[in-house]
Amino acid sequence: MNDRDRIRIDGGDGIGQSPFAGLSGEGLAAAKDGAPAGAPPRVAAEAKPARKSRGRVDIIREKAGRGGKTVTVVAGWVGIGLPEKEQLAKAMQRACGTGGTVKNGRIEIQGDKRTEVARILTEAGFRPVFAGG
Repeated sequence: MNDRDRIRIDGGDGIGQSPFAGLSGEGLAAAKDGAPAGAPPRVAAEAKPARKSRGRVDIIREKAGRGGKTVTVVAGWVGIGLPEKEQLAKAMQRACGTGGTVKNGRIEIQGDKRTEVARILTEAGFRPVFAGG
């Protein structure tokens, strides 16, 4: 094996040099926006399109019929299937650190966790409304 065939791993002489150091921008046209010549054009920051609201959902605090235990219930879903409700319920359980379930088309989270549930629903594009007691 020759020295030419070997790959140098000690850094060599030219590792700190840029192959473009000898080039100049002389003779190139300047960009309209004042960016250096050859730089990619600047794109105006596009405003994010407003997320369309996926509808109103009610957040209810219930105690009746539960042995004095408080439960946060999310009801009033329109146009959302069971798999997505289960996914949202899992996210709510993780954020609240409590248990929960999906029953009769409603999400039930253990405890009074209305603010945490409202935050998750807002992030998902829904418009949460506190209803009831």
